[in-house]
Amino acid sequence: MVLILTKYGHLLLNAMGQTVLLALCGLFFACILGIFFGILGVMNNKVCRAIDKVFVDVIRGVPLIVLAYFVYFGVPYFMKNIVGSPITLSALQAGTICLALNCGAYMAEIIRAGIQSVDKGQMEAARSLGLPWWRAMYRVVMPQAIRTMIPSIINQFIITLKDTSILSIIGFPELVNTAKNVVANTFMSFQTWGIVAVMYLIVIEILTVASRALERRLNRGKE
Repeated sequence: MVLILTKYGHLLLNAMGQTVLLALCGLFFACILGIFFGILGVMNNKVCRAIDKVFVDVIRGVPLIVLAYFVYFGVPYFMKNIVGSPITLSALQAGTICLALNCGAYMAEIIRAGIQSVDKGQMEAARSLGLPWWRAMYRVVMPQAIRTMIPSIINQFIITLKDTSILSIIGFPELVNTAKNVVANTFMSFQTWGIVAVMYLIVIEILTVASRALERRLNRGKE
């Protein structure tokens, strides 16, 4: 284990950084998708709700590993051979798209549920004051909904962070992919994967503590 830490420790730390970077990029775009589809899901328009339902059901019904293969290999093939426009996606780009789509479907449900947890009278009161629907949603409903959404959003980030390990299949240099190379060079499987497990545990524990602290602070704000 000491050999791994001294010789390959910097590689594993760099890979952990790449893992967090990929998770952050995926979560950023997932939040955008989640807000868009989450709001569609609470609108009175049946077409908007149907669009949200189709997106959520399709993405959640496809395993992340299949989505990764589809985006990394399928999309460039389609663009080149069907459309005629060659396109190449880097592992980071493909990984970000996969995580954004996968996480975005769950974020849409989190945001939809958060909005629906706010009393309908809040929207009605804002509308009676002359605020347009979008402004009432942004100014009145969303600030209240965020209180209930934050713990679930952080929990989804933790899940997304762990899901990055699946993207080692497309060659992204995240922690699991780097650990495979370390094992191939040292033949120290038990020690290497033990170190990787501890690294994941430390980062996730930090996020968990931060989530609980933020939740307590928000709950104090309600009192």
